[in-house]
Amino acid sequence: MARRRFFVEAIREGFAELRGEDARHLARVLRAEPGQKYEISDNRAAYLAEIVEARGERVVFRVLEPLPAAVPPVHVTLLSALIKFDRFEWMIEKATELGVERILPVEAARTEKGLLAAARKRSERWARIAREASQQSRRVHIPEILPADRLEPNLSVAADYRYFLEESEAAPLIAMLPPYRASTAQVAVLIGPEGGWTDGERALAAAARWQAVSLGPTVLRAETAALAAIAVLANVWLL
Repeated sequence: MARRRFFVEAIREGFAELRGEDARHLARVLRAEPGQKYEISDNRAAYLAEIVEARGERVVFRVLEPLPAAVPPVHVTLLSALIKFDRFEWMIEKATELGVERILPVEAARTEKGLLAAARKRSERWARIAREASQQSRRVHIPEILPADRLEPNLSVAADYRYFLEESEAAPLIAMLPPYRASTAQVAVLIGPEGGWTDGERALAAAARWQAVSLGPTVLRAETAALAAIAVLANVWLL
């Protein structure tokens, strides 16, 4: 059985502290005791560590040895139009499990009114969801959840390849991927709102050199499209 992994703020002189909800869960629910071994990450590298103290809301680890870290096959930034928050948060969780590096929530023309302002108040909750999903999926790095913003100024996001998910006719995503795929590649994927893109947004994306692509003939929910695209990229980049 794989060991549980926890994220710590820092490792200093071979020791690390875990506080808050994770520490309470480890000490009270899992009944952690000195000498038990877990994996920890400081968001830069992963380590095997043993508990030296577990009391209430504080757990102290002693680092034993570094652990090998899987190199991500590709670095994906997900730009997703804001959708209802229960579905958006599910998408954050699953996109984290699939290895996305950054998530940028954006307001599109057909985004439901009020979601942008409300999203700016949920940054801590979304960061917590990403952290918990990273621990569950045994990632070394927690994905960055960027502040929600309007779509247009973020069409210039830096990436080697930029793909714009379309409901209308477009080439399949897999057919538009480069034949040579470096592990250092930066890929951005743009997912639309529930009401779809406007013609104006399509024109803006094309002018900013986003490649329109499709995931097939059926119309997918935004969160489904996001996860399907990330899964395609991660697996094709492994080939």
